[in-house]
Amino acid sequence: MTDLFSGPGQDSRHQPLAARLRPATLDDYVGQQHLVGPGKPLRRALDQGQLHSMILWGPPGTGKTTLALILAHHVQATFVTMSAVLAGVKDIRAEVERARERLAMGRRTVLFVDEVHRFNKSQQDAFLPHVEDGTLIFIGATTENPSFELNNALLSRARVYRLQSLQRADLAQLLDRALATDPLDGLRMGEGARTLLLDQVDGDARRLLNLLEIAADLARGEDSEITEPLLRELFRDSLRRFDKGGDIFYDQISALHKSVRGSDPDAALYWFARMLDGGADPLYIARRVVRMASEDIGNADPRALRLALDAWEVQERLGSPEGELAIAQALVYLAVAAKSNAVYTAYNQARRFVAEHPTDEVPLHLRNAPTKLMKAEGYGDDYRYAHDFPDAYVPGESYFPTSIPRPAFYQPVARGLEIRMAEKLASLREKDRQSDWQRED
Repeated sequence: MTDLFSGPGQDSRHQPLAARLRPATLDDYVGQQHLVGPGKPLRRALDQGQLHSMILWGPPGTGKTTLALILAHHVQATFVTMSAVLAGVKDIRAEVERARERLAMGRRTVLFVDEVHRFNKSQQDAFLPHVEDGTLIFIGATTENPSFELNNALLSRARVYRLQSLQRADLAQLLDRALATDPLDGLRMGEGARTLLLDQVDGDARRLLNLLEIAADLARGEDSEITEPLLRELFRDSLRRFDKGGDIFYDQISALHKSVRGSDPDAALYWFARMLDGGADPLYIARRVVRMASEDIGNADPRALRLALDAWEVQERLGSPEGELAIAQALVYLAVAAKSNAVYTAYNQARRFVAEHPTDEVPLHLRNAPTKLMKAEGYGDDYRYAHDFPDAYVPGESYFPTSIPRPAFYQPVARGLEIRMAEKLASLREKDRQSDWQRED
């Protein structure tokens, strides 16, 4: 059993500031009003005394552990914590047995599992029957998308609540509360320093309080004032919240890609700068820019692909900051360029078509005939050489297996260079219609 509240009579002098400020009720809880505000889901559940198993999904420092504690405290349940990094199935079974004993004495158990996404399938399965029969109330916390990381069986028994990064007003409220708390009471902090600190923490309450506590320790020998120069020195080697390979990473690269697709160069530059500020590898972004050039610009402006490849090469050869500037140049060009996903769509259609027709024979007239035997077998017979015809085009010719219908994957859009491509293809199709020649099977 773990009690993380600093209740009356407890010596909290040696606890971190974040622990000393941990609220005990929803009224003191900062943020997440979409879940705990009046009439909202978790508030209603508590008002009715009906606490249920749940997954709390959100970025670091958004109050997942604190919320779980408050929920357990409100329904007078024993709060037990378990780390998915350290615990195994044996530990789970032991906690379940203790929960069963408490339940026999009329007391419920809330089992809180931090980083629940790190549990493997067998560990997650170990909870299922005991969540199902009410032996314990399961609360898992994760920064990763539960849809990808948790078993469907566990998800079906636990409601998912999405926690959001704290808003600036929430963080300012928390900062004021912290500055009024012993031993920080008496420290001065100007508006410029407050703004700088709030800008740095990126919606993370724990990060706010940890940085504030370090700054307070440094300020005690600096006339008891937390100043902007002091904070800048503290932040010098500090990166913003960024989880390489996690949800935050993929959310931001998605936002960058969609900004380019949506022809918004300013938004593209914003997300690019955000990712670099958080420690993203510029080479990864450069590779994604190449993908954007093919997927969203395509043949509407073929120069986009070349520029994206050039930016990637500059980053590889010169590094920062020259390479990052080249990537920014490519992003702006791609955002403003004419857009077409015609090749991307056609390619995906072709792959699906091949999956349905994987073994159709290559027609004889399209086969090469390097030997006498192959020639005798009819390889290359009746092949009509395109350069022998006007405009290097053979009207009515088919280059598909004779056993399948002729598909039409590529449909150019009416933007950029693809306007000309569409005109060219239309003219070739008209030649086909006017031709009186047709290959016989």
